[in-house]
Amino acid sequence: MAKNLLVAQSGGPSPVINSSLRGVVEAARAFPDRIGAIYAGFHGIEGVLREELLDLSCQSEEEIALLRNTPAAGAIGTCRYKVKSKQLEDFDRIVAVLKAHDIGYFLYNGGNDSMDTANKVAALARQRGLDVVGIGVPKTIDNDVGDSEFRLIDHTPGYGSVARYWQMIVQNAEEENRGSSPADPVLVLQAMGRKIGYIPAASRLADPKRETPLLIFLAESKLTLEAMADRINTEVKARGRAVVVVSEGCDVGDLGFARDSFGHANFGASQTTVQQALVTYLNTHGIAARGAARGQVFGTDQRSTAIYASTVDLDEAYRVGQQAVLLAVRGENGYMATLLREPGLIYQVRYDQVPLELVANSERTFPPEWISADGTDVSDAFLDYVRPLIGEDFPSVPTVNGRQRFARLRPVFAPQLLPAYVPEADRK
Repeated sequence: MAKNLLVAQSGGPSPVINSSLRGVVEAARAFPDRIGAIYAGFHGIEGVLREELLDLSCQSEEEIALLRNTPAAGAIGTCRYKVKSKQLEDFDRIVAVLKAHDIGYFLYNGGNDSMDTANKVAALARQRGLDVVGIGVPKTIDNDVGDSEFRLIDHTPGYGSVARYWQMIVQNAEEENRGSSPADPVLVLQAMGRKIGYIPAASRLADPKRETPLLIFLAESKLTLEAMADRINTEVKARGRAVVVVSEGCDVGDLGFARDSFGHANFGASQTTVQQALVTYLNTHGIAARGAARGQVFGTDQRSTAIYASTVDLDEAYRVGQQAVLLAVRGENGYMATLLREPGLIYQVRYDQVPLELVANSERTFPPEWISADGTDVSDAFLDYVRPLIGEDFPSVPTVNGRQRFARLRPVFAPQLLPAYVPEADRK
């Protein structure tokens, strides 16, 4: 007998998150004898708790196909709500919603904290004797899900696209700085990634032969503000200018940042950014050339820009979504769909599964051997790792009258069968 499928997502989105969603929907439609209705938790687990289940079964094939090139999380929404172990009422509510809507498959798309939620739901299903399979679908632009040995997952869908974004941004910035350097000899660009350096590290793709005055400061390098300024001035003395990519997680003192519900530093809401602190320090203490330092902070556009998406990333995100459904219909409760790189010169991956309990709340680190001795660059071994992920060509984003044509899902929801509910953490 067919059971219904519920998919949801949480955390920061990515340029390819909807490609995974498309993979889930289209794969689920291939099993009409096993999967009935397909629902999406509107705005993640919060939508599940509020019994706001968007009906994906009634959406047209065209709109589902358009999810491939629809970035960010506007299609079904996301959230930063964490169901903590002590929130027993929330868990009871999740069980009630799953039962009320005959959910047999629960798929959760997200990063390490989302895998924790998926793991808790899978464990809950086992404990309560529910006929529900819980599956994780990996996503994060930070590439921090899994282990540092790359045995659980080689890279997360979303990372290849943001790596491509930074290759392009730094190439453009280099052209700008080359022309404006008599007045602005130092240009500082801030990348996302909290304290994990995979995103700023990808900027080396813009200059793999190291022909330009590009400096990369990862949080893992642990350079002080003064040390970063010294290295910048050394480059300016030698080359006349410097383009600097700095991680938002570099420790330059108190930035006055807030924390999200997962407990992570919300650098985008900080009172002062790392870039601002570094530019201010350089201009206050002087740089080794005439002119001034300038800076830019690149924010959520790196996770919500369709045209920079990697075609490799789009394809892999789709297949991870398909793999999640295959695991679900096989009854593989408590696993995350994953991709693992095959050895050899020709880049290829295989799609597999790993226990959610190994991934939940994991946080891989950037290998120290991939950081240069002086803390201003990354190694060629890292470039070998990241280069295949960005693809070759621009994606084909459909347009109508010059505007990008994104998926627009009809706002059709499953009937609410339970009393209204306010999630525990939202109560005053």
